[in-house]
Amino acid sequence: MGITTTPPEASVLQFAAWQSAADESFWHRLASFKLNTQRLAEHPIPISGFFAPCSHPQVPSHLQLLLESLPPDTADMNDTAVEVHSNRNRLPVPGILYNTNTLESFQALDRQQLMSEATQQIWDDICSGRAEENTDLLNRFLVISYADLKKWTFTYWFAFPGLVMTPPATIASSQPASEVFNKDEAAGILAACTEWRALPSGASSTAFLLHITLNSDVRARPLKDWAIVQQDGGKVVLAFYDPCHLATNPGWPLRNLLALASVRWDVTRVQVLCYREKRGQVDLEHCPVFDVALPSLPEWKEVKDVPAAVGWERNLRGRHGPRIVHLASSMDPIRLAESAADLNLKLMRWRLLPSLDLVRLASTKCLLLGAGTLGCQVARGLMAWGVRHITLIDYGRVAMSNPLRQSLFMHEDSLNGGKLKADAAAENLKRIFPGVNAVGVQMAIPMPGHAVGKDEVAGVLEDCRRLKEMIDEHDVVFLLTDTRESRWLPTLLCANANKIAINAALGFDTYLVMRHGAGPHVTPGSSASAENPRLGCYFCNDVVAPLDSTANRTLDQQCTVTRPGLAPIAAALAVELAVALLHHPQGLLAPADKEASVLENTEHPLGILPHQVRGFVAHFAQIVVMGHAFNKCTACSSIVVMEFRERGMEFVLEVLNRPNYLEDLTGLTELLSATHSMSLEWDDDTEEADDLEL
Repeated sequence: MGITTTPPEASVLQFAAWQSAADESFWHRLASFKLNTQRLAEHPIPISGFFAPCSHPQVPSHLQLLLESLPPDTADMNDTAVEVHSNRNRLPVPGILYNTNTLESFQALDRQQLMSEATQQIWDDICSGRAEENTDLLNRFLVISYADLKKWTFTYWFAFPGLVMTPPATIASSQPASEVFNKDEAAGILAACTEWRALPSGASSTAFLLHITLNSDVRARPLKDWAIVQQDGGKVVLAFYDPCHLATNPGWPLRNLLALASVRWDVTRVQVLCYREKRGQVDLEHCPVFDVALPSLPEWKEVKDVPAAVGWERNLRGRHGPRIVHLASSMDPIRLAESAADLNLKLMRWRLLPSLDLVRLASTKCLLLGAGTLGCQVARGLMAWGVRHITLIDYGRVAMSNPLRQSLFMHEDSLNGGKLKADAAAENLKRIFPGVNAVGVQMAIPMPGHAVGKDEVAGVLEDCRRLKEMIDEHDVVFLLTDTRESRWLPTLLCANANKIAINAALGFDTYLVMRHGAGPHVTPGSSASAENPRLGCYFCNDVVAPLDSTANRTLDQQCTVTRPGLAPIAAALAVELAVALLHHPQGLLAPADKEASVLENTEHPLGILPHQVRGFVAHFAQIVVMGHAFNKCTACSSIVVMEFRERGMEFVLEVLNRPNYLEDLTGLTELLSATHSMSLEWDDDTEEADDLEL
């Protein structure tokens, strides 16, 4: 290829660099897209940028990224293009986003290779003629980015690939359009441009032809009509929507448009109108017209390789380098808290737990009976799993000794007699995470063995009614109270309503965490079978009815005295058991899994789903236990549930006042009587004694 020198009277055509502007809504949308759709993938993502012709003589039009620039979360990043709706003030431009997982990956991107790939696409579109059909293809851009979603910091770098013409295009003359065209031509251009901008094609085709006939009639035509208008005679002006505001330089989109004119139309001279507006119409005083000399066609066609390209944007310091945007300080604190709270859960779904159902967890309503040591830990564990509806029931007040062991309380909560535990716990949950719907309810739970006086009947019955309503309204009930008998009525109500009940109980250095089985009257078609018998409840191992466990006891027996590390362990297991049960396809009726080796793979993503976990902190050990429902259980057996359904709160009141009533009702009295009347005879085996002597 020969060397062509620039004539001394001509000057090299220089293009004003395009400037980017990413709206805050785009970064929020990118964060959501990264968490929910892209995850660990680093595939190129099709996006759309938007711009409009310059409308102010001192301010250029930027290429903008907006909320709708990214595809929807459900889109396939490899196959689905971005669907956008354009209008005259938002002209779409196709782009590609490379969003990396780490800052190191961002810095390691081969920018030269990415630019070459984008340039290849533009060159192919020019040579094939596709760019004449769709001029947006000439304005392809790319963005590389890294989203630090912990700090809400986004590092990014735009590139607007522009073909480098060798030798460069030159300017023979440059004048405002108002001085280039006569009055009739100017009026025709104004009418033709207005008509073009109003057409649907005018909102998507950012370059067009102005055909000026010999009698000064002007028509706007698409680029593909170049050969036709040449045959018709007259003058042809190449026009493009120019984002630049400078009088002496055209905008960046003209660079690739001139390459198309040289390659496709075999022209060496072309008149270019930089279309700019004022109040929504072309402003001929603000629109420069350049008479451009192009390289000869053979020199371009002999080039087998793709021309070089430039276009990496400079940062705010005027240097070649990425830009950084910090959004943490500008975001609403509650929205920040919600995004941060869900971050760990959404990261789980990327690789470790794709089946995690965050929607179900967020909509699950949990009722915590007890806002003490266990209740505080369970509430915090549930929030960490994404549960957003938590109700706490407790009758007590925050004591001076509580804040050390009960994680939702501060010393201030125990002053002046102490705040109500349920209210203080709910209030502090909201302080930890404003997005939680936490409610505290002060209420005593009626208990067997605690007789009810005549003056107390109305209040106790009201407590029973309220407790039943709340259990019916919630999905999961946690039994976390201090005494055994306080768990009886909630267990009965859960069995009656077929609610998930998770029980956690503490000894000094032992704990029990278990899930109750379904009630004896499950829905038709879902009843337990011989192969999958109904699992027991907290009271199924008892052969006596629950009684008053606090009477005639010393202080250490009245309080829950445990090793400090016990409650967090048991509470965490209770939460994990509930979450696993919510993800099991059979839910409440899920069979109990046996203990498995830690080296074995589990069937379910969240691991085995046991019935009971019994822990022994003194031995740093725990075992998995399964127990079937007892047909004489004082809380969940069929006869007890049926009696409650028939007699309602009258039945509950009789249980509270008659300590032996449940034993009589279920047949435990007869069973115990028969056991006590049995006579056992011991056989003195002399042979065994002789063996021992040996």
